[in-house]
Amino acid sequence: MDNFPLIFLFSSARRLAERRLFLLLLKRGILCSFHHFYLCYVSIFGVFSQLRRFFADSLSRKQADIFSAAIILAVATFASAVLGLVRDRTLACLFSSSEIGVYFAAFRLPDTLFEILILGSLSAAFIPTFVDYISRRKEKEAWEVTSATMTLTLLFFLSLAVLISVFSYPLSRLLAPGFDPGETALMAKMTRILLITQGFFVPSLILTGVLKSFQRFLIPAIAPLFYNIGIVAGALLLGARWGILAPTWGAVIGAAIYFAAHLPLACRLGFRLRPSFRFSQPGVRRIIALAVPRTLEIASAQVLKASDLFFSSLISVASYGYLTFASHLASIPVSLVGSSLADAALPALSYERQKIAHFRETLLTVFRQIIFLAAPLAVTLIVLRVPAVRLAFGAARFTWESTVLTGYALSAFALGVLVQSVTALSVRAFYALGDTLTPVRVGIASVLANIFLSALFVLAMGTPVWGVAMAFTLSNILQTVTLILLLCTRVEIRIWEFIRPALRVAFSSAVSGGVMYVLLKVLDRSAWDKRLSFLGHFSLPERFVYLVLDTRYTVNLIILTIAVAAAGAAVYLSAAKLLKVRETALLGDLWRRFLGLIRGGRPGRPLPPQASGGEESLT
Repeated sequence: MDNFPLIFLFSSARRLAERRLFLLLLKRGILCSFHHFYLCYVSIFGVFSQLRRFFADSLSRKQADIFSAAIILAVATFASAVLGLVRDRTLACLFSSSEIGVYFAAFRLPDTLFEILILGSLSAAFIPTFVDYISRRKEKEAWEVTSATMTLTLLFFLSLAVLISVFSYPLSRLLAPGFDPGETALMAKMTRILLITQGFFVPSLILTGVLKSFQRFLIPAIAPLFYNIGIVAGALLLGARWGILAPTWGAVIGAAIYFAAHLPLACRLGFRLRPSFRFSQPGVRRIIALAVPRTLEIASAQVLKASDLFFSSLISVASYGYLTFASHLASIPVSLVGSSLADAALPALSYERQKIAHFRETLLTVFRQIIFLAAPLAVTLIVLRVPAVRLAFGAARFTWESTVLTGYALSAFALGVLVQSVTALSVRAFYALGDTLTPVRVGIASVLANIFLSALFVLAMGTPVWGVAMAFTLSNILQTVTLILLLCTRVEIRIWEFIRPALRVAFSSAVSGGVMYVLLKVLDRSAWDKRLSFLGHFSLPERFVYLVLDTRYTVNLIILTIAVAAAGAAVYLSAAKLLKVRETALLGDLWRRFLGLIRGGRPGRPLPPQASGGEESLT
């Protein structure tokens, strides 16, 4: 007991020391945990900040050479095409062929109004005029012209949209005489809804022209993705309740997002969303003067599309759906190669029109690139037409008869893929030279020939819907040959400079197509069973049984399609190399450019210089 005070003091001191040590450790632990949490927060925030900066820089980065810009457009176009196929397959799964035919027919009037009003002024008039202002460092006048042009087109659109909405039923009856009254009423109802969609597209496409003029191609290229996403989402989420009206309202939502996607970068470049009624400005007058011929050409093209609907409806209600599906597939290589390279070349050709030697060099280079890339894609579509249609649209509601009819139409369209791609470049070459009248004259003649041939195939010969597609291809061949001949005279190019590379590419494509056709038949079990084509004279060897594929199953069909296409590509590249086609190095260059764009690397051959025009805010 005598030691009790000492023991008590010792215990108290120990407890105090333990408490202080505990508090110290707790404090350090909290601080350490807070420190680790802070480091984690900084790291995560830094990653997100870098990602945000990367995407912001990527979206606003200038594409300073034609091929880099074309890669951006082609990649985004491919993504959009894939989404387009998803959209079409969704429609084929959820709705009948007749409903799909009426759905596509409902786009005819709104698309006609939009394309006549906007696409003519944008491609032929607005971009060259806007580039002219900013290249002379007149940014203020350029933005005033932009606002006035947007205001004028919106007012004109609204007035015409009201008229079309009021008279939608009789106009629908006129365009599709083969539809019954219920189908015509449904078409008219969807037409009125789709007019809202075009109301968003009118200002969007002018903003697209602004961004392309500043060589910002990424946002204009990826914005269409949102449009297709809207259609697919509408069909999937609302299809059970609203039927075929669901993807129609989905198109409206997608168009609104499409418009919103352009605004941020356009505003950073200097655009302000304000109305302007100064329609007497020289720039606006110039746009109107340049747009009138192009508008006439587009109007004639819309007459052609209306005639496609007219003749298709006389065959069957579903035929227009088959024709549209085939057109969507065939348009992928045209958009991926022809339109992408031609759009990317337009600013360069516009700058070089005063230097004809440079103009010729750019034109011939892009021509060789287009035919080298487009020709094998066209041949692949022709040979693999049925597998392509089955994989793209195959569904319970899309019957074998629908597949065959769509496949025939796809073959007819695919024959014209190469000439459509070349036409896109030829037309833009005339635009760059300030000549919008020549493409109009040739285009109108092509439309008249197309309508005549459609009437001949459908009314006189009684062909299925592939006759309408074949008429389109034959008239496009006529248009392309005429434009090339006129262009040779205009800029003093020898016609042999177009023919020589085309012959080499044509021979390489023909060899590739022959190999693909043989492989497609030999490796398909159903072709042996039904003794299709040249296999009718042979029987399947027993040792070969395990190498053929039963294409009733989707996986086998995918394997067969990829294998045949890969073999065709290898044969094409080998034949082209043997023929010394210099564009064989294009694919390697394309891959390097693509990696360079992702990494922000050094671009290739630059476009001619232009004024910054408000780009200081981006640096």
